[in-house]
Amino acid sequence: MIKKLAITLSVILYAIVVPFLDINETHVWNPDWTPHARIHEVWQLITNSSIGLFCLWLVWYKKEVQLSALLSLIVMGGFLLAFLLKDGYGGSMKYLDGSEKTVLGINIGILGFGIAFLFLVLSQILTKIKKTTDSDV
Repeated sequence: MIKKLAITLSVILYAIVVPFLDINETHVWNPDWTPHARIHEVWQLITNSSIGLFCLWLVWYKKEVQLSALLSLIVMGGFLLAFLLKDGYGGSMKYLDGSEKTVLGINIGILGFGIAFLFLVLSQILTKIKKTTDSDV
């Protein structure tokens, strides 16, 4: 059950919260972005939300937790990797006015996706440990 909860919380973040935060003047309708950059943003939002819906269907209907967890780890890990590589391509989590959405001085994207990513990884590890101890009995 912990894996299903971890996946569901992760999907809520990348399939619902991120589009809610990005469909506005800072991203999708940002007048300073080129039309080409905006189409990539909308594509990413649609793709990630579709993957999220697929993950929920896999978990709650098909009872396929492993693939769903892997897909969620890929979506969130992709963001975390993009953040780590940002200096190499001139990326930033700051808006053009220099502001940044933070909690306790940590960017909300890194904080939310980082916690969700770790929660997913830990749920996988705990399940493996439980299976190992159960099979030893």
